[in-house]
Amino acid sequence: MTRCRWKGSTRDRGVLLPAVPFAAALIGLLLPLGARKAAATLAVAGAAAALVIAVLLGEADESRQWVRLGDLTVTFGVSVDRPAILVAIAVGVVALAVQVYSIAYLAGDERYPPYAAQISLFTAAMLLVVVAGDLIMLLVGWEVMGICSYLLIGHNRHLPEAPAAAVKAFVVTRVGDVGFLLGIAVLGIGAGTFRIADVLAHDYDTTTLTVAGLLLLAGVAGKSAQFPLHTWLPDAMAGPTPISALIHAATMVAAGIYVVTRLYPLFTGTALAVLGVMAAVTLLLGALAATAQDDIKRVLAWSTVSQIGYMAGALAVGSTSAALFHLLTHAAFKALLFLAAGCVIHAVGSNLMSRMGGLRRDMPVTFWSFAIGLGALAGLPPLAGFWSKEGVIYAAQHPHGPAPEWVGWLVWLAALAGVAITALYAARLLRGVFFGAADTHGHEAPPLMRWPVALLAIPSALLGLAVFWPAFREALGLEGVHLDAWVLLPVALLAAGAVVGWRGVPTVPAFARAFWLDEVQHFLLVRPVRFAARGLRLTDEVGVDGLVEGTGRLAVHLGRRLAAAHRTGLPRAATAVLAAAVLLAALGVIL
Repeated sequence: MTRCRWKGSTRDRGVLLPAVPFAAALIGLLLPLGARKAAATLAVAGAAAALVIAVLLGEADESRQWVRLGDLTVTFGVSVDRPAILVAIAVGVVALAVQVYSIAYLAGDERYPPYAAQISLFTAAMLLVVVAGDLIMLLVGWEVMGICSYLLIGHNRHLPEAPAAAVKAFVVTRVGDVGFLLGIAVLGIGAGTFRIADVLAHDYDTTTLTVAGLLLLAGVAGKSAQFPLHTWLPDAMAGPTPISALIHAATMVAAGIYVVTRLYPLFTGTALAVLGVMAAVTLLLGALAATAQDDIKRVLAWSTVSQIGYMAGALAVGSTSAALFHLLTHAAFKALLFLAAGCVIHAVGSNLMSRMGGLRRDMPVTFWSFAIGLGALAGLPPLAGFWSKEGVIYAAQHPHGPAPEWVGWLVWLAALAGVAITALYAARLLRGVFFGAADTHGHEAPPLMRWPVALLAIPSALLGLAVFWPAFREALGLEGVHLDAWVLLPVALLAAGAVVGWRGVPTVPAFARAFWLDEVQHFLLVRPVRFAARGLRLTDEVGVDGLVEGTGRLAVHLGRRLAAAHRTGLPRAATAVLAAAVLLAALGVIL
């Protein structure tokens, strides 16, 4: 192991970026449960410091040898470019908003200090993924996020569904992470190093790249909740609402998309074709499932599944810039939507839209913020989501990646259909919560919950306009603004979907159950595994343990019989000796 000495403020800030929230998490975990004010101060300060460092971050690509294992080297360092800086800023903004919001949202929670520390650790892990210059460092951040998601989803121990949801999220994402780990091993062993710059520069053969790319996509499908490993995300709504905002907006689900953009030159046409099919299926599956949910958080969860499909589709057709642009706008409006949903739940005391309605009069700040977030989600011009979603649709119309041409058509058709369906469930959600026939009374949330929501409405509305800023376009690699006659098609589909959603549509059972894919997964995977586990347990208890315990019982039984024989009376003993002597004499005569 070689000790690293860092020189230069840019590299120092790159190292400090994940280190600051990690230090806040470490100190916070040592605080007693009663130290609520100290935990809140530490958590908010850590998130704010990380945001400041992200804003001041400059480009850097520096590493030092850390561990050498034979011909393999593991390095310690940072690799920061302008897209990474933008993603780090998005993570910092959402993390800070969530930490401030959580102070009021969990005001009566006695386990707030470890909760705040776990959020800091979650933030540190995502920032490590963003700036990591080595695949092993990236893997560490990737796995720590999985552990934090398990802890935070299962935070509320009073909800019976929370532990099961936490275990499900952990297990499903671990299934994909096995492939992710193997993909990293294939790339590192092939290049003789895990340093990302060297891995990207290495000349692999096509078969190796295809295998590695498909293995990495397994991990992406798990973390980013893409078909067929998407089933954990809706159930993760059992966690506190701020955690839903953090997971959906800027950490877990965004990590997979970001990693593909970092390693994009390594993905072959075959791997990107698989990604395109996965994206199209996920985009439509999530959107259709969202149209039939009554739980406000599950509507938003399924919308996340769908929106990540847009990002994956942009990657499949060769546009990392469109994928990252939609990642940034999605981080803003999805954090806004979840935190605003938390304000509604806080006021009404229920997650169900069927128990809501007419809240716009009592909650004007929440209403207008929620409306802006839903407009951005649907792609209503000129809100942020319109510009980023239009970039994805344009990229699908003009594919330029190594994937086959049909992938572009598939993503384009799915993206257009998704526009109409997204507008449908967005209109349905807005009407059901803030309009509708019911006349539910509510109240605005406390300031520490209300103001993060109001402030997040600003980037949700205006971030898309950054596409007209040359420095922003250059940072993401965007070619420019593409507004032609074709833009009228998604706008018309959006208007049609919104009208249908506002008027109301009957609930489709297949959509409400997400085409029963969870049940299929349970039947094909969970039940066989449980059956095999019961068989192994029976084999162990009856076979292995039975043989060992049976041998012991037999030895005890024989010992008792032998002891009983030794304790026999003298006449019987003399008779036995005489009989044995006669038998031996007879055998001697015969032989």
